[in-house]
Amino acid sequence: MQTAAVPELAHTHARPVHWLATAAAMAAVVALAGWLQPGTAKASQGAAGARAAAAPAPDAAAVVYPLQCGTVGTQVAARATGDLDGDGSPETVAVVHCRAGSGTPPSGVYVLTRPALKGAPPRLVATLADPRERLGVSGLAVRDGAVTATLLGYSSSDVPRCCPDQEQKAKWRWQGGKFVRSTQSQALGT
Repeated sequence: MQTAAVPELAHTHARPVHWLATAAAMAAVVALAGWLQPGTAKASQGAAGARAAAAPAPDAAAVVYPLQCGTVGTQVAARATGDLDGDGSPETVAVVHCRAGSGTPPSGVYVLTRPALKGAPPRLVATLADPRERLGVSGLAVRDGAVTATLLGYSSSDVPRCCPDQEQKAKWRWQGGKFVRSTQSQALGT
């Protein structure tokens, strides 16, 4: 039989004090794990309205809109909120135009979503009606995942800009990764 070249190690013989120290260390680890555990889980609410209440809709006043208004700035004329893409978070739809002392400046209709980074302004994700179309907008609403509005326009450049003579009932719905517009046109009585 061959003898060991290394002398016998003292720690290879467990004594009761070693077992007590190990048990105390394990108890401390279990207690610490219980203290660091995440809060109690709550059942998620299935209704989109319950999820939307937890996350506020984007603030339309906190966005820089793509309008060329010079020094007069922009004005949010109307806003509506609702879940447009079915993700459970509300979006904001804003009707925005340049501030004007008189007249009827053309409006844009924009969709805003919450920012990706906390503290950042809301993100402008879609333009439903571009101000270059020279339309006025009234009756904005969000219902059942669709945006509806009345678009007011002009049949020719001879029509005074105060008095639109055409009206379109427009509806936008999120389909296939984009907003799809449907309209019904009619001439306004003079």
